[in-house]
Amino acid sequence: MNRLAGKVAIITGAGSGMGAADARLFATEGAKVVLTDIRLGAVEELAAEITAAGGTATAAEHDVTDAAQWARVAKFAADTYGGIDILVNNAGLPGSPVTWDEATIESFEALISLNVYSQFHGIQAVLPYLDARGGGSIVNMSSIAGIIVWPNLHPGYSPSKGANRLLTKSAAADLASRGIRVNSVHPGIIHTPQSDYLVSEPAVIAELLKGIPLNRVGRPEDVAGLVLFLASDESSYITGAEIPIDGGYSIV
Repeated sequence: MNRLAGKVAIITGAGSGMGAADARLFATEGAKVVLTDIRLGAVEELAAEITAAGGTATAAEHDVTDAAQWARVAKFAADTYGGIDILVNNAGLPGSPVTWDEATIESFEALISLNVYSQFHGIQAVLPYLDARGGGSIVNMSSIAGIIVWPNLHPGYSPSKGANRLLTKSAAADLASRGIRVNSVHPGIIHTPQSDYLVSEPAVIAELLKGIPLNRVGRPEDVAGLVLFLASDESSYITGAEIPIDGGYSIV
């Protein structure tokens, strides 16, 4: 308990899945959390749930591809809770699984904007507030598809997640002297609303499990535990790391 006591965190894409799991765990550990999502109702409902359980949370509607909205959200967080210590760049999508023949440049650019530009905007938006605190932690959500190729997804997905990986390392190198740590998390197959179409099919999941040494699909709570560690002072000597959380999928 209280591993994040006194900390203020922004978590994007917090309306469901891994972002929602991060939010619940952060609040349990003492953080004041600002939950953002393009679906305002989803984060308002979660903020109410956290508050009812004794935590501290508020919600904001947020298109993470919009730099102006990032500036507004960062100011809102600082005005509401007195500063910012942690940013979890969780928002992102895999895109529709289409072939290279079917993919359009518009759909490719949309994935790059949502998965990559959003993290760039987020880092820039929180920098003045992290500087005011003397440092902080940024956690960028990537995927094992940013380390190894995951076939039969949208052709823009792996490139966007690979960009997350090196964006993280670039920021980590450049911001370390300011006391700001930046790390990336690379989930494998995690059961979220986005992946339900996969894990709800017995034949599909049976085939997937053949490639997962730990022989199970991950849970959002598995990822949240890692994100919590990277956000907390327990990881004060870790920056620029890329950490797979995939049950061993990427090692076999």
